[in-house]
Amino acid sequence: MLMTTNEPASAGDLAAREAAALYRLMTWLSPAFPVGGFSYSSGIEWAVEAGDITDVATLADWLEAMLADGSGFCDATFLIHAYRAAEAGEDAALNDIAELAAAYVPSRERQLETTSQGRAFVDIARAAWNADGLDAVVGACRAPLVYPVAVGVVAAMHGVALAPTLHAFLHALVSNWISAASRLIPLGQTDSQRVLVKLEANVAATANRSLNATLDDLGSATFRADLASLRHETQYTRLFRS
Repeated sequence: MLMTTNEPASAGDLAAREAAALYRLMTWLSPAFPVGGFSYSSGIEWAVEAGDITDVATLADWLEAMLADGSGFCDATFLIHAYRAAEAGEDAALNDIAELAAAYVPSRERQLETTSQGRAFVDIARAAWNADGLDAVVGACRAPLVYPVAVGVVAAMHGVALAPTLHAFLHALVSNWISAASRLIPLGQTDSQRVLVKLEANVAATANRSLNATLDDLGSATFRADLASLRHETQYTRLFRS
């Protein structure tokens, strides 16, 4: 845990804690962290095949919708509630959140994507980045820990602050979507960065909205993206698993 005492912290202590938290977030949510994110496109592969995504503008529009009105907002909300339940030691509430998050996917491939990444994230964290109480929290949860829930639980047990965890998670999510699109459209490196720049305000807005959301506020209005995820299951030629 980064926070282990109630005693007043010196400026040096705070700097060390913040550095440790940043180091962990950069590691956990890096493309190099082996959760297999590179093999999933969240339906973007079918959207490219269908002609919905063809260039920078259409990709940015698609991802803006996924962030604000689709899986981006929902995953962020699940992360927040899982973090708070784990931090408070509320095992029953965490299990309920995990069950709801595992059910809150539109297709079999999205289920595979989020459960596989969540399982890998927890397994690697426990093996290389374990924290006091993490094993007990994971063991008490009967439902599978999907990816956003897994990130929330691990961050909470390490004492990494919620706001930067949430922002880093959303940045990683968007970056993975853009990475998939860059291989499919194809998109150059500079144009990929232009999309990331364009989504900066949307990431911040989604994070702020999620911080104040309850589980009753969960909902999606990205029917075309959900359809893309379903259609991808039978797509003839595929590079990605979702």
